[in-house]
This record gives sequence, C-alpha cells and structure tokens, in this order.
Amino acid sequence: MTQAVSEAAAQGDRSENAEYTYGKRRLREIDSRVRFLRKRLDGMVVVDGPPSDSKRVFFGAWVTLESQDGTESSYRIVGPDEFDMAPAYISMDSPLGRALMRRSLDDEVTVELPGGARKFVIVEITYGARSSGTGSAPSAPPPTKVPGRS
Repeated sequence: MTQAVSEAAAQGDRSENAEYTYGKRRLREIDSRVRFLRKRLDGMVVVDGPPSDSKRVFFGAWVTLESQDGTESSYRIVGPDEFDMAPAYISMDSPLGRALMRRSLDDEVTVELPGGARKFVIVEITYGARSSGTGSAPSAPPPTKVPGRS
C-alpha cells in the first residue's frame, strides 16, 4: 500500500490526484486498525484450562441445552473475536452467551430472541473435549485468548 501511495505521489500534483488521496486515506484506516488491535492484544489473557468451578458455565465451556420442545443443542462459549460464524460457537457477548454465563447444570435460562422469549434448560456442561450434541468443532480446542480475563 505504501508503494502505491509513493507511485501516486510521483505522478505530480497531489491536490487533484485521486489515487494519492485514496491511498493516504487507506493508510490512515490501516494504521488505525493496527492501533486498535494492538490495544486489544494488550488486554487479552490466555485461557488454557478449565475454571476452578467446572459445574458452572464460563468462557470455553461446551453447553448442551434442551429447549421446551425437547430438542437438544450444544454450543461453545467463545470470545467476541473468535466466533466468526463457526458452527456451534457463540460469543459470550451474545444474548444466549450472556444468559448462560455463570449458570449451573439444570438451571433454566430465558433468552429474548427476535421471535419472542425462549426457555432452555442446561443439561450438560463440559470443558476441553467436545460435548455430545449438535454442531461440530475440534475435539481438543487449543488455548484461547479472552479480553481482560485471568
């Protein structure tokens, strides 16, 4: 990108040079994004093991839920930068993720969804190995980073 800006600058009058103006703007956007990501990395902590209370839902847990109609589904609670539309991964900041955090086995959770409120019961909580149920994911997840958690 810097080479493209240099080439555009070499073409003469910069005030009417659209390539130069666009290139400089793009460089500022990239620089801004790099600063943002560096700040995020400074606040992250590697989470490479289960929490002290593995009977409660925390970051990294596989949670199997049973809906009111008896359907079971499993989800892994991940950080907001990790979910990236991966199957069965939900962000800890999503409505369902927030409702599940710190809950225990057999707790009932209510989640407000666009179609109305839905109730679920937590039927299984596991850490590390993939829990049984729907969705797919690696069986031994690598250590992950979570913003500001220790």
